[in-house]
Amino acid sequence: MAESRIVHKTLAEGRWQSLNLMEQLGNIGSEVGRASSAKRRGDDARMWSALERALELIDLTIADPRWSGRLKEPLRARELICDFFVGDNEYGSTGEALTAYFLPFAIAARSAR
Repeated sequence: MAESRIVHKTLAEGRWQSLNLMEQLGNIGSEVGRASSAKRRGDDARMWSALERALELIDLTIADPRWSGRLKEPLRARELICDFFVGDNEYGSTGEALTAYFLPFAIAARSAR
């Protein structure tokens, strides 16, 4: 089994917990959007890199103790992302739909600044 590596070192060291849920999901969405664009272009290396970053951020969100009672949505998002990028796409997701799901979070996070 391949050893996972930490891509977002400062976020993994605790900075991620300083972000609110909208900011966390907006950042995840940015990586999902990058992965989707790379997949559409056939750029596997960039797709895998962005997907790795997206999954790391989702995992940091899932591990954030503030959301311990609210994990249904991030866990479901992780399932859909994995199914689309590396699974059989049983749910019929599209890169555009996944990106569109996360966009309102990014907009909300930016408007709160």
